[in-house]
Amino acid sequence: MSYSLVFLLVLFFYLGSASKALETLTSAPSLTTAPELSQATTTWLPLGAATSQAKGGIVSQSFSNFTGSLDSHGTCQCSVSLPDTTFPADRVERLEFAALILSQKFEKEFSKVKDYIQLISVYEKTLQNLTVRVEVMEKDSISYTELDFELIKLEVKEMHKLVIELKKNFVGSTEIIDLLEVEIRNMTLLVEKLETLDKNNVLSIRRQILALKTRLKECEASKSGLVTAMPPPPAPGSCSHGGVMNISAPSVVQLNWLGFSYKYGAWGRDYSPEHPERTLYWVAPLNSDARSLEYYRLYNSLDNLLIYSHFREYRIRYGQGGGAVAFNNNLYVNWYNGGNMVKINLTTNVATVTRPLPRAAYNNRFSYANVNWQDIDFSVDEEGLWVIYATEDSTGNIVISKLNDTSLEVINTWVTKQYKPSVSNAFMVCGILYATRTLTTRTEEIFYYYDTHTSREGNLAITMRKMQERIQSISYHPFDQKLYVYNDGYLLNYDLVFLQKP
Repeated sequence: MSYSLVFLLVLFFYLGSASKALETLTSAPSLTTAPELSQATTTWLPLGAATSQAKGGIVSQSFSNFTGSLDSHGTCQCSVSLPDTTFPADRVERLEFAALILSQKFEKEFSKVKDYIQLISVYEKTLQNLTVRVEVMEKDSISYTELDFELIKLEVKEMHKLVIELKKNFVGSTEIIDLLEVEIRNMTLLVEKLETLDKNNVLSIRRQILALKTRLKECEASKSGLVTAMPPPPAPGSCSHGGVMNISAPSVVQLNWLGFSYKYGAWGRDYSPEHPERTLYWVAPLNSDARSLEYYRLYNSLDNLLIYSHFREYRIRYGQGGGAVAFNNNLYVNWYNGGNMVKINLTTNVATVTRPLPRAAYNNRFSYANVNWQDIDFSVDEEGLWVIYATEDSTGNIVISKLNDTSLEVINTWVTKQYKPSVSNAFMVCGILYATRTLTTRTEEIFYYYDTHTSREGNLAITMRKMQERIQSISYHPFDQKLYVYNDGYLLNYDLVFLQKP
């Protein structure tokens, strides 16, 4: 506001000088007109010009900076150049610009002051609350946890930062701010003293126990030479364990070869009991309709898959859903728009067997949650080929059937009590069905199992992390004991951890 006042005073000064010049102009001798020219327009002459009268009209005399003449109507036409300095318009413009800049700076600093005032009012209330809390803690006889002290310390540190910022930005009297800083420092010391004077010494005892536990672990590790993080895995392809106990973090192998837009599909590693070490990987993303399986690729090694090289790409016109699986150099898929199962030879890409799955619901009747067109889901484990589906007779509950991988005939069937559309996906391990469900956008849970050997079923709570929101398919490989997961277009794998038998 003071800058605006200075600007106005300077402007009035220049305007005053200009008005005086105009008054001088008006007080100068003017043209005198003859009686016959009394109606003519009077034109003011500049300072330094003079006129004289003669018979017959006005005679103009030429002086410096002055020229004049009469037109046909008897009006004096003159051109004037002021001999003194002209009005400094450029300087006034510069002054206006400087005033504008100063005004903007002032408004900016003034807005800072407003913000600081608001912050001070907020921290004033916080300081009052802290004062009350510290007084209560000082007088109370109960013990407080470390978290209580840490919260108070954090609030005190925030106020201390504000005080330091205020001291940097305000120049002048800072007695109140200095006193406030001293009070906050005193409060910090008081909180630290209260923490050291914990009535029951709970915090110090906890720290001592933690230090003793650490030393004990170090001692045990030094004696044994190593610390076992998890039980050793069973032999590849073996079921000498007590079932799935845990699962590792996901390993991102690759984005599917069609790109990020192809979010639905399946992938895995072909399992052959006669040649378990075989490394034939298959990737089968669905088309953009998230339903039809038309193209799939085969890679002879994981390295080739990682760099999209040395692959065989095949096309079929009858695949549906992401429930495909590879077993013994054959790909098993659901026939498009029907309940048939198809066996495709991976060497010739020829459908060698086609057979309907008895009583199976299809065409999105009982698919998994968040995944369409996967009513018929194939799975492979140490015991062979399985199919997971639902029927109208089971009222949508999961049905498990053991298949003959050569003829696709159903060998045996089990009906569970788990509703299939409430499950996000499922897989088989050693004749046991494991079902997953979605907890959050980044977490699944293996929450249900069904043992086909004993017909027992129950609940689990094995957390399973994921990279994207939806899991489209899960395939298990018995030899490397991994899960191959198609997760919104990304190819993931997980290591399974099994419970050791006594």
